[in-house]
Amino acid sequence: MRDREPTVRRRELGDALRQAMERAGLTGADMARRLGCSQTWVSRLLSGKRGSTENDVTAFATICGVNGKELARLQGLAREQTQVGWLQQHGSRLPKQVRTLIDHEDHSREISQFGFTLVPGLLQTGDYARTVISENVNVPADEVDDRVSARLARQALFSRYRRPTFAFFLHEFALRLPVGDAQTMADQLEHLLRMSARTYLTIRVVPTAIGAHAGMSGPFTLLDVIDFKQVVYLDSETSNVFLEEPVEIAAYRNILAALDRTALDEEQSRTMVATVARTQYADREVPQ
Repeated sequence: MRDREPTVRRRELGDALRQAMERAGLTGADMARRLGCSQTWVSRLLSGKRGSTENDVTAFATICGVNGKELARLQGLAREQTQVGWLQQHGSRLPKQVRTLIDHEDHSREISQFGFTLVPGLLQTGDYARTVISENVNVPADEVDDRVSARLARQALFSRYRRPTFAFFLHEFALRLPVGDAQTMADQLEHLLRMSARTYLTIRVVPTAIGAHAGMSGPFTLLDVIDFKQVVYLDSETSNVFLEEPVEIAAYRNILAALDRTALDEEQSRTMVATVARTQYADREVPQ
């Protein structure tokens, strides 16, 4: 049977089924035997290249011991698996962890991100993240610690053996906007300087002096996912969106190409970060 083009939903469904199978100590051959199908069928289901009915997913998940809310989630993914793009609406409060984003980050070969008013989450220090999250009026005070921990946990990507490569574009405003006290900002800028020395990561600043620029529509993340395709992630206060149509990906690749032409190079960007640190936080310890 001809392979289908995976969607974000179908890929997440396949990955969730694979994890359930592994947690249950089962193999593809085990599942094929119990379901009365071929190993090829199981393999294509887990890769997102084969469509599946809700009954298929229910049978697979039940064999793996999945039930309750997780089973309902997988059944929902099965019903919606052919839909391209994914608007995830969360009401007045975003979840503590954006599950689909984390999954795609974990399976990416390259991650490109633009931060307009804030330092991107993957580059935030604990105190900076805590200030940003605490100032969100829709986050209950008793959830702040969990949300900070969840955000920082995503940075484990940097220490993985087979990590993605990263390209971060930050507008100068994100460097100059005071978030927290002076020490918080000094530590954040120092962290950016340390991170910029890593060979698998680039940090480039879009200077205020150029005026209008290609990223004015707002922050975004482009993920190049292994054995899948490129996906764009956007978020807001009450929802997030995954874009996967070729025309949508091309639009954000055009923005990244324009930012690449107008942003400072890596050395100039390091100089700007250090300059902001010296001029705005001269009484704090920040490397030159």
